[in-house]
Amino acid sequence: MAGGSTQFQGRSVISKVISLLDAFTPASPELSLGELARITGLPTSTTYRLASELVAWGGLERADSGSGYRIGTRMWQLGTLAPRPAELRDVALPYMQDLYEATRENVHLAVRDGRQALYVDTIAGREAVPVRSRRGERVPLHATGVGKVLLAYAPEQLFRELVDAGLRRYTAHTVVEPGRLRRAMAEVIRTGLAYAREELTLGTLSVASPVFDPEGNAVAALAVVRHTRHGELRRLGPAVRMAAISISRSLDERARMGGPLAAPVNALRGR
Repeated sequence: MAGGSTQFQGRSVISKVISLLDAFTPASPELSLGELARITGLPTSTTYRLASELVAWGGLERADSGSGYRIGTRMWQLGTLAPRPAELRDVALPYMQDLYEATRENVHLAVRDGRQALYVDTIAGREAVPVRSRRGERVPLHATGVGKVLLAYAPEQLFRELVDAGLRRYTAHTVVEPGRLRRAMAEVIRTGLAYAREELTLGTLSVASPVFDPEGNAVAALAVVRHTRHGELRRLGPAVRMAAISISRSLDERARMGGPLAAPVNALRGR
C-alpha cells in the first residue's frame, strides 16, 4: 500500500502525522523511512517530508545508524504534561515500591486504553523473571492479569466486541473461550484478584487487583509478575490486593484534600 496508494489522499495533515507517530511501538522503537511508509500506507515522498518536519520540531529524531527514525524528546516532554497518568503514578509509586520490596518480583500498574491495557509504570526486579513489559507498552485484556481486571469493570459491549473480533491465542494456556473468560471476570468482582498463568508469555505468572478512585471507578490495575519456577501465585494475592486498596485510599485522601483525581481515559465505573 506504500508509495502509490490513493486511500490516504483525502486525509488531513494531522491524521497523517498521527499515523507516523503511531507506527512506533515498544517492539519497534526505530523505523526506517521505508518501514514508516509501509506501515502508514503513505507515499514515500510524503512520509519523508512529514518525518523531516517532525525531526525539525523534535517529535522525531534520526537514529544513531542514520538510516532510521525514533521518537524524539519533544514527545517525552509533552507526555510529562499529561496530568492523569502522572497523578496516578505519583500516588501509586510508594505502594508499588513497597510491593516490590515485599515480593522482589516485577510490579506493574496499568490502565485501560480502548481494547488494550496500557502500562503507565513498572518496577523491574533485578532477581525477578526478565519481562519485556515497560511503561507505555500495550497488552491484551484477555491474556493478562491487569487486562482481566480492567475488562471486568468495562462495559459489557467491550466484552462482546473482543469476542466478536476473536480472542487471540498467544500460548496454549491463553483463555480464548468466552465462558471461561467471563467466569474469570466474575471472580475479579468477587475476590478483587485476577490471575494469568502463562497466557501471554510462557514461563510467567501474574496476579492483579483493581485500583478505584473516590467515585468507585476502576481507574487502574496493579499486578505482580513472576516466573513459573517460583511457584504458585496464591500467596502473593493478599499483598497485591492490600497494595491496590492502599492506593485507592490514597486517591480518596488526595481527592478530599485537593479535589477529585481525574480518571485516566477509558477508566470506567465499577459494577
